[in-house]
Amino acid sequence: MPTHHARHYATGRPVAISVEGGRIGTVADSPERPTRWVAPAFCDPQINGCLGISFNAPTLTADEVRTVAATCRGHGIGAFLPTLVTTSDAAFAHGFTTLARAIDADPELAKRLPGFHLEGPYISSEDGARGAHPLEHARDPNWDEFRRWQDAAGGRIRMVTLAPERAGALAFIEKLAASGVVVAIGHTAATGQQIRDAVSAGAKTSTHLGNGSHAVLPRHDNYIWEQLAHDGLWASIITDGHHLPPAVVKCIVRAKGVARTLVTCDAGSLAGSPPGRYSAWGADLDVLPSGKIVVAGTPFLAGSGQFTDACIGPLVRAAGVSLGDAIDMATARPRQLLGLPVHTLDPGQPADLMFFDYEPGGELRVTGTTD
Repeated sequence: MPTHHARHYATGRPVAISVEGGRIGTVADSPERPTRWVAPAFCDPQINGCLGISFNAPTLTADEVRTVAATCRGHGIGAFLPTLVTTSDAAFAHGFTTLARAIDADPELAKRLPGFHLEGPYISSEDGARGAHPLEHARDPNWDEFRRWQDAAGGRIRMVTLAPERAGALAFIEKLAASGVVVAIGHTAATGQQIRDAVSAGAKTSTHLGNGSHAVLPRHDNYIWEQLAHDGLWASIITDGHHLPPAVVKCIVRAKGVARTLVTCDAGSLAGSPPGRYSAWGADLDVLPSGKIVVAGTPFLAGSGQFTDACIGPLVRAAGVSLGDAIDMATARPRQLLGLPVHTLDPGQPADLMFFDYEPGGELRVTGTTD
């Protein structure tokens, strides 16, 4: 029965955690003076791929799915939702079918991928709000189309991000919510009333609030304020230090509180790639040494190049929250929103642990995980 000595992520207390049969056996005070920390592994609701692999690719293979999962595991991500974004019907069908078959053939992979996230294609067609999603595939919700993808996914589409102003969106939200799918508002140009109506219909959260939006908005009457103010909505935010200024992160966390804010890295297909110039989405993109991805030769963001571990340090510094609260926003909160069991450092819990180094004011660096 291996025993791990580390500092508890929420209390800083040195603990000795024994593991047997994939579960935590005992948790006791450690006689050692460990410098590393321990926490439940991250759960990220939005991973699009990495290392040049995209879940949207028409050539996606099961081996590539496993590569993404293994890479995420190395960054402390114990579970995540593979995310497919706005594309053609055929590409959606291939992606969901490939993911489902990979999971059916690999019980360990099934534990790591508890569901899928459909981000689009039922989003705004407007520039800015649409983000990098291709205009030609943005469209109104279609229940029969969604059901085909859900069938291809083996019923595993667990979250859908959409724009509530699209024709037929409210009835579509009601059907999704009734079927147990978590509905998120994102890539939207909705009015305040449309957002409120969406929440009444069953929408529960906002996807990467503050990103996927117009560069210029009315100063008072706009969809960011409306989502921020609505107590019925949770919010995910990308806190990698590139997507949102610290003041915006602080305001979102202050408004939603640590109980309704969750972290996503929104890792794209170039996440984890070495610095350099790449071709993706029909454009030249630069991966900078900082991990930021921009349209070549410009300061404009072009997706996310980092993983969930890179989001914790900037969140602590920007929002002024504790290390424990920041990690909970990347572990417990996504699980609560998605209806998954919340993992804790208690006897009997799954031993889905990550170990990391951390100094106050610095970055979290994952050093290992339990299998």
